[in-house]
Amino acid sequence: MNHQIRIAVLDMYNGEPNQGMRCIIDIMNRFNQIVTFQIFDVRGKSEFPNIEKFDIYISTGGPGNPLEGDGNWDLKWYDFINQLWNWNKEQKVKKHVLFICHSFQMACHHFGLAEITKRKSTSFGVMTIHKTEAGMNDPILEGLENPFYAIDSRDYQVVQPKLSIFSKKGAMIIALEKIRTYREYERAIMGVRFSDEFVGLQFHPEADALSFIANLKNKEKRERIIDMKGKQKFRDMLEDLLDEDKIYKTNETIIPNFLRIAINDLMKHKKALSN
Repeated sequence: MNHQIRIAVLDMYNGEPNQGMRCIIDIMNRFNQIVTFQIFDVRGKSEFPNIEKFDIYISTGGPGNPLEGDGNWDLKWYDFINQLWNWNKEQKVKKHVLFICHSFQMACHHFGLAEITKRKSTSFGVMTIHKTEAGMNDPILEGLENPFYAIDSRDYQVVQPKLSIFSKKGAMIIALEKIRTYREYERAIMGVRFSDEFVGLQFHPEADALSFIANLKNKEKRERIIDMKGKQKFRDMLEDLLDEDKIYKTNETIIPNFLRIAINDLMKHKKALSN
């Protein structure tokens, strides 16, 4: 079969070593019968794809404050997202976009949907994520329990949704973080459906057990997690990593769902246009 569908990966890691890219590439390779992909170094080299040449876009996680850029790549990124949004308003064959973690925070800021704040402490590890009512029917989360489990790694959070803007744009919150026992802490938004083609997640749906265990080989990181969570919670986390119904299931479900939805939509519209 010809490689008809092209994926552009917007690499937001700024050259920092990470497991996210390996995981994303691994998932895309499961679809290598029908897709090809290319990686663009957005923050390091200010690289962006030609919008007409790619069908699907994945914008990754990355380090640092999502509200800060260098005045070059960040402005180009926002402009590029606008171009994709406008393309979808004007064209029959739509561009599908997935925003992960850092990119998700930037997208929520860009569309004016919520506030981005620094957390009191880093969220890192295996977390429970709760679907909202809209999330229960969202195809990207189909096949996951409620709550489901995901790898979370962030110093910032998306909070205080501006519901009037959500309503005006037709956006929906599809996932929230675990229920907080301390009332002064607001539950962060963990997933947003911006439109039929744009969706974003605060956590790392690409993460697998290998990527997390690779992090734990770093003694400093390991000790930081133990200091943060205590030995028992650290052991529980290791058990969660090996549980087939937790991280493994999220890795096998969310991005594959996103890609299948996008591929089916593209095929359907391309077929209709060629008839």
